[in-house]
Amino acid sequence: MRILNETEPKDVMKYFEDICSIPHGSGNTDRIADYCEDFAKAHSLECVRDSSNNIIIKKPATDESLNGETVILQGHLDMVCAKDAETEIDFEKEGLRLRTDGEKIWAEGTSLGGDDGIAVAMALAVLASDEIRHPDLECVFTTDEEVGMLGAMALDPENLKGKILLNIDSEEEGIFTVSCAGGAVLTAEIPITRYGSDKNESGKRYIVRIEGLAGGHSGTEIDKGRENSCALLGRLLADLDMRTEYDLVSVSGGEKDNAIPREAEAVIETRDLSGFEAAVSEVAEEYSARLGCAEPKLRITAAEGGGPELPMYAVCKAAVIRLLTSLPNGVRSMSAEIRDLVETSCNIGILSTDAEKVSITVSVRSSDEDEKSALLGEIGMTVSAAGGEYSVSGEYPAWEYRKDSKLRELASEVYVKQYGSEPVINAIHAGLECGIFCGKIPELDCISFGPNILDIHTPQERLDIGSTARVFGFLKELLGRLGGSCD
Repeated sequence: MRILNETEPKDVMKYFEDICSIPHGSGNTDRIADYCEDFAKAHSLECVRDSSNNIIIKKPATDESLNGETVILQGHLDMVCAKDAETEIDFEKEGLRLRTDGEKIWAEGTSLGGDDGIAVAMALAVLASDEIRHPDLECVFTTDEEVGMLGAMALDPENLKGKILLNIDSEEEGIFTVSCAGGAVLTAEIPITRYGSDKNESGKRYIVRIEGLAGGHSGTEIDKGRENSCALLGRLLADLDMRTEYDLVSVSGGEKDNAIPREAEAVIETRDLSGFEAAVSEVAEEYSARLGCAEPKLRITAAEGGGPELPMYAVCKAAVIRLLTSLPNGVRSMSAEIRDLVETSCNIGILSTDAEKVSITVSVRSSDEDEKSALLGEIGMTVSAAGGEYSVSGEYPAWEYRKDSKLRELASEVYVKQYGSEPVINAIHAGLECGIFCGKIPELDCISFGPNILDIHTPQERLDIGSTARVFGFLKELLGRLGGSCD
């Protein structure tokens, strides 16, 4: 049963409800791509689909007066699939169960996928309309944005001729995002050599845990002064090493390279039982006193047991401590052009141990490509000095701020006309697909905007209906003004 038939804007909500009925989590975009392809055929529009399920639908200008610069209208097809513990749903096969109270739209027990289903719905509504004035359009729907912007990275720019891009992948009305950081992930590996099975028969195993840290997003919250559990574990191991004797068995912490880790642990073997327990207690008190204001829920504990069968050589312990305590972590520099914007940062995201190595992943972000490269080089030299090896992956370019953006000027003018106030011009220290498009298309001028979407990527996600209507009205007005306006 359709529930959004009477919800304005009806043309947008029709397509949004269709999208929500189709499973379209990251990595599961075949059917939503089929839907877009079928839409193009039904409306006799040119459509290109690539092996990554990226979709490009093209539509000519509505009249000759708008037959100027081609505009790219862009969003992504995939959503983050999250659900409450009690909700039973197969995201691979089932659509969402929409609900509305007339002011908000949500999905029962799951995330909604307003990020970025609403962008696709708005673009389809424009493409289907015979009344909305617009220049030549290239509507680009990418895939797997939520798991590394993989579709955008695979997209062939030869299929596009537009030099103006409207990205509808922001979640706060009245904010134009005009710059974002580029990034990369550096993975370091420290080889380990094991003792023989009889080395420490008289020793005892402990799991030393750090937990209770605030954590957060490694881009947008890197400037909040929050402790990184992996970096803190390095300092903790160094402090314990000065107070007691122990061998290091394993280290672990963090779950994602783009999240500030909240927990970390080390498995330790020692024969200095009373001295070790006293040292942990002392260090825990010192850390709580020093960090308690910023991290009031910090807990450091030691419990007996756990860990792999064999411990590491102490020389590996020294290498791990050296690397964890010397790796840069957190904010490196602030933007000179945009107030309060982090320019360059890095985050120790994941720490793990297997039979052959200790692995450490570091997420590097910067809105300056030279600074990003320099920081990656610095981290690489630090890894090499500690006796490790490293590799760089997942690199994507920054979307650098344009001082002379005619698109931004025109969008601001349209916004003031509609809202009676100036929009907020914003830059973020996180990745957006705009950065990848700018890297592929020289001289691309773009902005990102969108309606209010609350608690994205969670079962509490809600789309604001009134905000959606206003943003769609803004989009239509902007499209009508764009033909030839940004030459």
